[in-house]
Amino acid sequence: MSYKRLNKEDAAVLLVDHQAGLLSLVRDIQPDTFKNNVLALADLAKYFQLPTILTTSFEDGPNGPIVPELKAAYPDAPFIARPGQINAWDNDDFVRAVKATGKKQLIIAGVVTEVCVAFPTLSALQEGYDVFIVTDASGTFNAMTRDAALHRMTEAGAQLMTWFGVACELHRDWRHDVEGLGALFSNHIPDYRNLITSYSKLTA
Repeated sequence: MSYKRLNKEDAAVLLVDHQAGLLSLVRDIQPDTFKNNVLALADLAKYFQLPTILTTSFEDGPNGPIVPELKAAYPDAPFIARPGQINAWDNDDFVRAVKATGKKQLIIAGVVTEVCVAFPTLSALQEGYDVFIVTDASGTFNAMTRDAALHRMTEAGAQLMTWFGVACELHRDWRHDVEGLGALFSNHIPDYRNLITSYSKLTA
């Protein structure tokens, strides 16, 4: 494996099917932790000004509407409400939105991991994109189904990351913006606030 490094100038974020009904299926991570991780990914995408695409599947059915905090965070982002396609890549509007970003690195998270994340990941890899899966902002029924999905995607060439790892790799150097990145981390990692509080007092 070669080190394909995330580059904020060439990355886009795809938030796939974080819908109210589907979130109730997530059991491989605690509900509060999972939602925090999803919102952290959304916040870091805004912080680094990454093009972000939201998509849902079959909202009129049991999958339900998108998590309202995501829609509120990205009122002007492309929002593709797929009428029924399970694989987001089967929807022409979604693929057009991805290609319109002009980015070749796709940061993907979604519910559920073995379907809503895996299917578009495999499709994007086949078309030559580099794909980075945000594992802690993706969820599914249990550890067994999660591990099977992650294995399938890594075998195809996807890289597994966490939202914290994504943020650090995009930022590259603390000296770029200590306060901004520190605030992002503090908002989503309670224990990290201790570090920032200490730093703030030392530099006051």
